[in-house]
Amino acid sequence: MTEEIQMYLDEAKENMVKAVSHVSDEFKKIRAGKANPNMLDGLMVEYYGNNTPLNQVSSITTPDARTVMIKPWEKKMLAEIEKAIMNSDLGLNPQNDGEIVRLNIPPLTEERRKQLVKQAKNEAENGKVSVRNVRKDANDSIRKLTKEGVSEDMVKDGEDSVQELTDKYTAQIDSLLSEKEKEIMTV
Repeated sequence: MTEEIQMYLDEAKENMVKAVSHVSDEFKKIRAGKANPNMLDGLMVEYYGNNTPLNQVSSITTPDARTVMIKPWEKKMLAEIEKAIMNSDLGLNPQNDGEIVRLNIPPLTEERRKQLVKQAKNEAENGKVSVRNVRKDANDSIRKLTKEGVSEDMVKDGEDSVQELTDKYTAQIDSLLSEKEKEIMTV
């Protein structure tokens, strides 16, 4: 295999790993009825005029399976944190006791579980689409090498290697999805 083909394979692998990692990160944000600090990832609060991630202005803990505790480093942030949670799509009601903000995670209904599984499947499909797009780009780049004098057999081997990577990372996404489905559907 030529250096160029190997370079395209390495790049494809790196991008496919990123796609799987992104799916994994998105799955962490889907709450499965258990309290998890990751469910607040991506939540921004206004801090001195700037949008700042919640985890940079407070400590977030889970004292038990149904509660998330948010303790801001500055008391004046309590109202901002409450506002950010209420305006988010988490569907949770924050409780402020003047020191900390508590989020009680209600048990999920069967209907809500099914919605979350559907959301997880959409995230998984988006990840698979990303992997397939990487495959397409890599194959296009490898095919262009025939014009530069690389043999068709080497190009074919390169395409086969790209397909192996695609199958591997698609299977990883499927595995992540089945784990997440099991987690969501477990009462």
